[in-house]
Amino acid sequence: MTTGLHPGGPHQDPRDMGNQPLSRRERVGPGTSHVENRPRSSVVTARAAARFEPVGRSVATARSFVRDTLQGWGFADIIDDAVVLTSELVTNAVVHAGTSAEVLCLRSDDGVRIEVADRYPEREIPLQTTAVSMGSPDREGGRGLQLCAALAGRWGVEYTPTHKQVWFQLDLPERPVGTRAAGPSLPADLLPLADGRVRVAVVQIDRTSSISAWNEDAEELFGYAADQVTGKPLTDLAAWPHTPGTSTGIAEALQLSRWEGSYGIRGADGRVTPVYASHLRVRDTSGEPSTVCLLVRDHERAVLQTPLRGPAPDSATAPDGQAADPFEVFIGSPPPDDLDGLLQRTVERARDMLDGDAAFLLLATDDETELEVRASTGLPSARQRFARVPVEAGPGRYGSARLPAVHDDLTAATGAVPLLQGTGMRSVVTVPLKVEGRLTGSLGVAAEAPSRYSNEEALRLQFAADRIALAVESARLGELERLRRGSLSFLVEASDLLAGTLDRDQTLALMAQMTIPTLATWCAVYTIADQASEPYLSYVLHEDEDLIDGLKALLSKIPPPEPIPTPGARVWAAPAEAAHQAALRTSMRSLGLGEPSTVSSGIGTTLATASAVGGETVVLPLVARNRVIGMLTLGKPADEHFRQEILELAEDLSRRAALALDNARLYSERTAISQSLQRSLLPPELPSVDGVEVEVIYRAAGEGNEVGGDFYDLFPIRDGAYGFAIGDVCGTGPEAAAVTGLARHALRLLAREGFGGPAVLERLNSAILDEGARSRFLTLLYGELWPQEDGSAVLKVVCAGHPLPLRLRQDGTVEPAAEPQPLLGVMEDLELYEQTVTLDPGDVLLCVTDGVTERREGTRMLGDDGLADVLTTCTGLTAGAVAARIMRAVERFASDAPSDDMAILAMRVSGLPKG
Repeated sequence: MTTGLHPGGPHQDPRDMGNQPLSRRERVGPGTSHVENRPRSSVVTARAAARFEPVGRSVATARSFVRDTLQGWGFADIIDDAVVLTSELVTNAVVHAGTSAEVLCLRSDDGVRIEVADRYPEREIPLQTTAVSMGSPDREGGRGLQLCAALAGRWGVEYTPTHKQVWFQLDLPERPVGTRAAGPSLPADLLPLADGRVRVAVVQIDRTSSISAWNEDAEELFGYAADQVTGKPLTDLAAWPHTPGTSTGIAEALQLSRWEGSYGIRGADGRVTPVYASHLRVRDTSGEPSTVCLLVRDHERAVLQTPLRGPAPDSATAPDGQAADPFEVFIGSPPPDDLDGLLQRTVERARDMLDGDAAFLLLATDDETELEVRASTGLPSARQRFARVPVEAGPGRYGSARLPAVHDDLTAATGAVPLLQGTGMRSVVTVPLKVEGRLTGSLGVAAEAPSRYSNEEALRLQFAADRIALAVESARLGELERLRRGSLSFLVEASDLLAGTLDRDQTLALMAQMTIPTLATWCAVYTIADQASEPYLSYVLHEDEDLIDGLKALLSKIPPPEPIPTPGARVWAAPAEAAHQAALRTSMRSLGLGEPSTVSSGIGTTLATASAVGGETVVLPLVARNRVIGMLTLGKPADEHFRQEILELAEDLSRRAALALDNARLYSERTAISQSLQRSLLPPELPSVDGVEVEVIYRAAGEGNEVGGDFYDLFPIRDGAYGFAIGDVCGTGPEAAAVTGLARHALRLLAREGFGGPAVLERLNSAILDEGARSRFLTLLYGELWPQEDGSAVLKVVCAGHPLPLRLRQDGTVEPAAEPQPLLGVMEDLELYEQTVTLDPGDVLLCVTDGVTERREGTRMLGDDGLADVLTTCTGLTAGAVAARIMRAVERFASDAPSDDMAILAMRVSGLPKG
C-alpha cells in the first residue's frame, strides 16, 4: 500500500472540472440523468490517497485507511457510511476484478468525496436510465452501487481507457457553531430529567474488591461517610440483580476491563437506590489493579450511558419504504438456509462491521458448561473448529462469555479468550448470544493492534448478536434434530450388524469399520482378558489403508490407556505426543542432525503417520456386565477436534459394541468348552487292523456340533479280536451326545470284560433305562471282528433296531449281513442273538446310520434300496473310496443341508494274510 497526504489549499483537482470530457457517460445518484461532478465552488481543503494491492487483506487495510483519515479530520459522523461504501468498492476491485485499487479521500467545506479506481474498465457497470431497484443486496453485481445510492448524497461512475472510477460524496450534517461533533438536537421535553444537581458518585475499588475511595457525591447519594465504607467490599452495599441465565455477579463485573449496567446500592437508611454504573479497570500509582466506578441515579443514566447505535436510516429501509428487518440488514437477504452458512456469514459481517482482523462464534452446549467453536474468519479454522472451552471454571475458562467484554491487550490478560492464544490478536470484543435469558453462544471480533475497541463497539456488536441469536438457535436446533435422526439410524444399523455375529474377531472388525469415517479418522480397539490382564491392542483401522501399519506400530510403542470404567469420552494425549516426537525424530534424521534425547527410540513411523495421529484422541470404555472389557479409541488428524454430538453418538455405540463383544467372548468360551467335551465323546485314532481296511465319515447336524446322536467306534478287545459299533441315539445335539458317550464307553468296558455281543447290548440296555427321564432309545449295530490266516475275516454281529449292514461281494452283488432285532432303551427284558458272517478277500461291509438312508428330497427318500444301488457301483474300490462315494451320493440326493446326523463305517477285507 502506498499513501500520500496533502494539505488543503485553494487549488482544485483537475478532475473536479465539470466540463472535462469523459470517454463514457457516468451514472449518477437518484433523480439525475446528467454527468455529476463536484461543483466548481467546492474547495478541497485536505487530501489523502492510498493504493492497495489485489489481495484479500487489502480490503481491511482500506477500511482502516478511510476510518483513520476521517477520524483525523474530525468527521466521526460519516465514518461508518464511508467505511461501508469503501469496503464494497475496494472488494469489487481487488477481489472480483483482481486489480489494484486506488482510494482518494478529498475534504471540502461541505463534505467528503471518496474515489475508488481500478484497472479493469472492461468490467461492465449495470447502467440504468431510471431509478429502479438493483435487486438483492447479496448478489455479486451492483451491490456497491446500491449502497452508494442508499447512503451517499451524490455518487457517480467515470470511465477512461485505462481505468474505471466510482466516487461518492457524503455531506456533513449541520452543526451549531463551536461544536466539533454532537448528537441530534432534541425538543426540551424529550431531554433526560435530572432532579436538581446531577451527582456522580466516584467509588474506587482495590484488587480485593474493597472500597478505597468515596467522594462527596457518593456520600450525598447513599448517606455513608467515606470512613464508614472505606475498606468494606462493595458487594456489602450492592444489590445485584439475579437475572435468569446470568451467573456473573458484581465481583466478576468488577474484574472486567469495562462494564456498564444497572444495579442497586443500599443506602444508610436501608433503602436501595437504583443506579446506573460505569466500571473501568485502572492501575494505581504502585501498579496495583483497581476499579473506578462512576454511579448516577438510574433515571439519570443518560449522563453515563453510551448511546445505543441504531441502524442507518437508509440502510434499514426497504425500497418500498417499509422498515427493513434488522436481522436481514446484518445478515443479508435471503439468509443462508444451513447453520454453518449462517454462522460463517455472521462472523464475516461482524468482522467487517467492526473493521477487525478476525472474528469467531462459539455455540454453547445444552448444559451451558462449555462453548464449542463453530465458525471463524481470520483464524486457523482447521485447528480451532469444534474446539471446546469451559464457561464457568477450570483451566482455559472463558470467563467473559455471559456479558459483553472488551479486552484492550490480550498479552496482559493471558487466557482471557483461550481461542485467540497464539494467533497474534491483541484486542478483542466479545458479546453473548442469549435466547430467553439462556446463554446459547458467544460472538467475538479481534484485531492485531491493541486498544482497538471501546464500549461503543461492544454495544454495536451486542445489538447485532441480539438480532441473530434466535435465528442461530433455531438453525442449531434444526441441525441437532437432523443429527439425532441420523444418529438413531446409525445406531439401529450398528445394532443389527453387531447382533448378526457371535464371532469375536468379526465383532472387533465391525466396531472399527462402523466408526470410520463416520465418527473418526482412525480407530483402535483394546481388549482386556480379565481383571489381572493389561489392555491388549486387538484391532487398528485408518480410513487410509496405507497408514494402518504405521499407526499400529506407533500405538504398540506407547502404554495403553488406563481402563477407567467412568462413562463418557476422555481425551488421551499420548498418541499425539508420540506422533509429535516421531515426526521430530524423522525430521532430524532427514536433516542429518543428531537425534535429541527427548525423542523416544524405536518409533519408526513416517511423517504421514504422525500427521494422521496428531489431532484429538479420545478413549471410551467398553463396559459390559459391570466389567471393563476393553477401550474404544477414536482419533482425528493433526489439529482437528471432535464435536460434542459425535462424542455422544460414539458413547452410545461403545455401549452396544461392549455388550456385543462380551457376548461374542462368552459364546466363544462356551463353544470351546462344548467342542472340547464333544471331542471327548469321539473315539481316538482308529486302530490299524491287519488285512482289513477301515474308513469312517462322520457329519454332526447343527452349527458348532462335532458330536450328535450318531456315533461309531472300533477298538481292540483282545489279541487278534476287535470290536466295532455304529449307533444312533434318538434326537440330536448335546442331549443325544450324552447318551452317545454312555453307550461308547459302556461298549468298550463290557467287551473287554469278556462279554459276548448279546450280553454287552443287554447290559447297555439296562444302563440306558437307569437314566430315567433322560434316557433315550438307541439303535445299535455291534460286532466283533477276527481277521483270519487265509485273508478272510469272521464277524459276529448283533443289529438292535439299526439299519442292516450291507455286504458287497466282488461280483457286485449286495446283500444284508444281519437280521433286525429290537432296539435298546425301550424294553427291560431283551433276548438278543448274534449272527456270524465271513467276509472273503475283496468283500466290503458297509454300516450306516438312518441319517443316510432317510435322506429326503421332497417326497423322495434314498432308502435301503437306493443305498444298495450306490454300493453296487463300488466294486473294486478301497474302503475310503467306498465311504466317499456313498457320502457324495447322499449329499447330491438333496439340495438342502442335512437335518440329521450321519455316520458311515466301511470295512474292506484286503485279502492279505496276517503276517
